[in-house]
Amino acid sequence: MAAMVMVGQQITETQSGSGARRGWSVAERNRALFERQRARRRGPTPEMFFAKHIDNSRLVKEDDPERRREVRSFTIAMIVLFSLTMVYVWQHFSAIEVGYRVEAQKTQVEQLQEKNRQLELTEAQLSDPERIDRIAKQLGMEFPQPGQVVRPDGMSGTAAVMAQAHVPALAGPRVGN
Repeated sequence: MAAMVMVGQQITETQSGSGARRGWSVAERNRALFERQRARRRGPTPEMFFAKHIDNSRLVKEDDPERRREVRSFTIAMIVLFSLTMVYVWQHFSAIEVGYRVEAQKTQVEQLQEKNRQLELTEAQLSDPERIDRIAKQLGMEFPQPGQVVRPDGMSGTAAVMAQAHVPALAGPRVGN
């Protein structure tokens, strides 16, 4: 209860003195705060405040070998982790690229197969004996009469001929190997 009374007094002091404090300098405000704190302080010894201006600009930090070792091991660990991550990413994107290439080649194979089917169909249509006969008749061609076909080997078209394979003879004996 006594604490609540003190808090209430502080609130009223701050509210009533806020208008008067606006024109105060920093030193006056600090002096007023110090006086309020002294009234609440317990014990006979006053607090002493000293201002020290320390210039550390000439100091050089000494190397710590343990810290250097920690930093080096951390750097190596990060490089290894980064390298492994980059290898994983490279493999992943390479697999995706290979997949795209495979799909493109599958599409190309399907197109070539379709083109091959079309060419085979065209070949079958063009090599149809009935079609050839019809075109020959439109052009005025007729079946050859007996004796009209002349073979380059001099044989007649009526005699049966056995198929033979001719092996070319060597050019002659080799001299002076």
